[in-house]
Amino acid sequence: MQTKNIMIVGVGGQGSLLASKLLGHLLLTQGYDVKVSEVHGMSQRGGSVVTYVRYGDRVYSPVIDKGEADYIVSFELLEAARWLPYLKPDGQIVTSTQQIDPMPVITGAAAYPENLVEKMKASGVRVDALDCLALAKEAGSSKAVNIVLLGRLSHYFGVDEAQWLSAIEAVVPPKFLELNKKAFALGRNA
Repeated sequence: MQTKNIMIVGVGGQGSLLASKLLGHLLLTQGYDVKVSEVHGMSQRGGSVVTYVRYGDRVYSPVIDKGEADYIVSFELLEAARWLPYLKPDGQIVTSTQQIDPMPVITGAAAYPENLVEKMKASGVRVDALDCLALAKEAGSSKAVNIVLLGRLSHYFGVDEAQWLSAIEAVVPPKFLELNKKAFALGRNA
């Protein structure tokens, strides 16, 4: 199998590292060679955080270059737009519609761009945008956005739902298991 590339992008503290760990675990159980690279940004200041997940028969490098991502999973709209150059022409974006103001917006030096989903779609990009924050809150915690996003991403993989749930059981601490299973189901069925 040709190597597939997934970028998980967001703002520090949103749970992208757990999402990449869970995705890596799932893909390993499917028999793939998997490389996960965690690229930490200025997470303590709300900066960009990116993780790469690459899988296939044989993966030699954990890094994804521009134009190579099959999927971009984004926790925040502006981050989805920021990382667009990394998406393949036939790639897919799965994004939360949540907007977190970056420092230039907070200080008044810039305005948060409007209509980002529409602009990305107008440029020919396939965008699956969902209010993941509302679904995470419905599941029981605003911190479950990462699992809602993985539930949405699961539509694009030929992996049985039971195997996704098994990966959640293997990676998520037991006290948060039911909440995360509910978050996954809400994202998958939205």
